[in-house]
Amino acid sequence: MANRIIAIGDIHGGLKALIQLLEKLRPAPNDQLIFLGDYVDGWSESAQVIDLLMALNDELPCTFIKGNHDVHCESWLTGQPLNPRWLTGHGYSTIRSYAGYSGRQKLAHLEFFRNMKYFHIDAANRLYVHGGFTAVNGPVYEEDPGVLTKDRTLWELARAMDGGAAAYLPKKLQLFHEVYVGHTPTLNYDSYVPMHACNMWNIDTGAGFYGKLSAIDVITKEVVQTVPVMQLYPGERGRN
Repeated sequence: MANRIIAIGDIHGGLKALIQLLEKLRPAPNDQLIFLGDYVDGWSESAQVIDLLMALNDELPCTFIKGNHDVHCESWLTGQPLNPRWLTGHGYSTIRSYAGYSGRQKLAHLEFFRNMKYFHIDAANRLYVHGGFTAVNGPVYEEDPGVLTKDRTLWELARAMDGGAAAYLPKKLQLFHEVYVGHTPTLNYDSYVPMHACNMWNIDTGAGFYGKLSAIDVITKEVVQTVPVMQLYPGERGRN
């Protein structure tokens, strides 16, 4: 079987879903796993998700994109004052998941967050970024890297232009062969599967809410999904 490149959507503390997804994917040593960010905030096992991702990184080729929720958790791990916006965005669940973790373990997680990439471009000119970008010439020209974790305008632009002739697409959408994002749950559009618009794919199928955790083979476009994550965490609210 040819090497696979697999993009994986927002996890939001759903360790059980991540385990289920990996069991379904059965990644081979020559597969490339690209995680699109937002590993924390939501279900009760954010720290444990990071533990598993760190272990996975020792076994398989992995790329970890940084999401906006990861930025907040990284700041907390550095000892910065708690950000009220993060706490209302379910940061409390992440803090609770670190109960019992030693200072050494937290430092290891901090290093992991610091080593995440804001975006990745593969050999076939496919872009992977958590949110999107606003700079006309692409993410490398984005003055504030935080924009890459929070932008939704690129996805909105692709949806608005979907169905138009490729030659008339805005320059930003012509920079890359394909673009893979998370950040904006497809549940917002009443979709429970990854969505495609122009040359963009949105893989955030609402695992932090009432949706599923999703992965897509970027070459074949085969989609693999878990059960709705809330079924794996009865009695919890996640980000609902």
